Amino acid sequence: MSGKLIDGIAIGKEIREEIKARVSDLKAGGCTPGLAVILVGDNQASRTYVTNKEKSSKEVGMKSELIELPVSVSEEELLGHVTRLNNDQSIHGILVQLPLPTHINENHVISAIDPSKDVDGFHPVNVGKMIIGQKTFLSCTPYGIIKLLERTNTEISGKHAVIVGRSNIVGKPMGQLLLQRDATVTYCHSKTKDLAEFTKQADILIVAIGKTKFVSEEHIKKGAVVIDVGMNRDENGKLCGDVDFDKAREKASAITPVPGGVGPMTITMLLKNTLHSAEEAFKKETCTKQ
Repeated sequence: MSGKLIDGIAIGKEIREEIKARVSDLKAGGCTPGLAVILVGDNQASRTYVTNKEKSSKEVGMKSELIELPVSVSEEELLGHVTRLNNDQSIHGILVQLPLPTHINENHVISAIDPSKDVDGFHPVNVGKMIIGQKTFLSCTPYGIIKLLERTNTEISGKHAVIVGRSNIVGKPMGQLLLQRDATVTYCHSKTKDLAEFTKQADILIVAIGKTKFVSEEHIKKGAVVIDVGMNRDENGKLCGDVDFDKAREKASAITPVPGGVGPMTITMLLKNTLHSAEEAFKKETCTKQ
C-alpha cells in the first residue's frame, strides 16, 4: 500500500487563509504588513522564487516592494538599500534573495538586516535565539516542515528523526526544531559512511542534499514519514526531489511530493514571519499608518 501524500499546497493554502484574516485585522487598525525583497542579477531560479513571493504577499493583502539591482552592484550599495529598509517603518520583512554574486559577502549582507525584520531567519541573532529555544523568526523551510508534520498529526516527540544534509538554511535548523519537540535527531551528510544504515532507523526522514532521486526504498524504514526538500530536474527535465518518489512511497507511511510538498510551505512561512513582525510593530506603535 502506497504512503499517504502530504499535500503542501493544501496545507499552505489553509495557513495563508489564516494569515490573510490576520492581515485584514491589522489593516483595519491602520497597519499594512510590508515585505521587501532585494534581487541582485538575473538568475532565473531566483527570479521565479521572487515572483512567487511577490504574488503570494499580495494575495494575503500585504504590501510588496521589489528592489532589482544589477549583478555588478557593489556590496556598499547593496548594504545601503538594506539600511534604508531597516529604517522604513512601512517595511516589516526584508529578504535578500540568495545566492549573491561572488564579489558580495553574503554574511555581511545577512548580518546587516535588522534582526526584527529578518523574516528569512538567517541573522546570527535569530539563529542563536532559535538554538536556545527563544521566540524568534524561524528559517522558513524548516518552519514549514514542522507545520506539515503538525498539521498531518505526525507525532514528533520520542521519534527518531534523521536529516540528510547540514546546510545553514535547512539541515542545521531543522534538527534543532525537531530536538525542541523532543525527537532524537541524527544528522547525515556527504562524509557519512553507509548512509542507509542511519536512514533506515528514521521514523521521520528529511532529505535536503540537492541530488536527484538519491534516496530510494533501500534507505527507508517501512512506515517512515519522508520529507523531500530537494528541487531538481530529472533526465527528462521534469521537476523532482532528492527522493525517488515512486519507490519510496511503497515503504513510507506518508511522503511529500515534488513539486507541491515543501516548496509552498517555505513561502507561506515567510508570510507568517512578516505578519508576526508587523503585529509586533503594531503593538509597539512603530508601524507606519497606511
